[in-house]
Amino acid sequence: MEKYEKPDSYVSIDLETTGLNPKTDKIIEIGAIKVEKGKKTDSFSTFINPGRPLLDKIIELTGICDEQLKDAPDIGEALPELMDFLEDRVLLGHRILFDYSFIKKAAVNNRVKFERQGIDTLKIARQYLPELESRSLHFLCGYYQIPHRAHRALEDASATCSLFERLWMDFGEGKEEKLFLPERLNYQAKREVPITAAQKERLYKLIAKHKLSKEYNLDKLTRNEASRYTDRILSKYGR
Repeated sequence: MEKYEKPDSYVSIDLETTGLNPKTDKIIEIGAIKVEKGKKTDSFSTFINPGRPLLDKIIELTGICDEQLKDAPDIGEALPELMDFLEDRVLLGHRILFDYSFIKKAAVNNRVKFERQGIDTLKIARQYLPELESRSLHFLCGYYQIPHRAHRALEDASATCSLFERLWMDFGEGKEEKLFLPERLNYQAKREVPITAAQKERLYKLIAKHKLSKEYNLDKLTRNEASRYTDRILSKYGR
């Protein structure tokens, strides 16, 4: 039987976001670790300004606050440097499709081609550790005694590298196991159209009329986001 070799060159990546839906939520932090021949060789880390205030539950979960993000680049500004770091390498992640979907959405919106293969440590853990009460990254790091500061992007990316190595030692080495091999990541994303001048003007008028604090950077909104923001103001305060 054919035996597979562990991929030794890849980028482990993790994101912190404003929520779970790449269609409506935004990236707030990116962390990535480059691995060459099984060794961590380089890292990439940046906050991202999402153009909106963070929910209290996200602040509590990540420890990231609005003050830390106000001078950070938006995703369009950070994307070229991230793409240079990722090159065309395989991506590693714990639930990698989640992270890939957010980056793919941002790439499509900024007219950047982004297609990758990936390896998912969550899929591996679900296959081989079904008896555990959880297969979250934090739980698995505790199980394997891997140092870990949860819900910060660079720390999660680094911990995922270490977890992958341990999972390979326990379940992959010398075996025919395709879960440890990269596979194409698929997420369909459509480019969103920027906010129109008419939408922006209407929002400014509504915000002024109702004496509201501006929740979003209007210049960074898409047409759909502007519509949702307008509808929320109208439903709560009227015309």
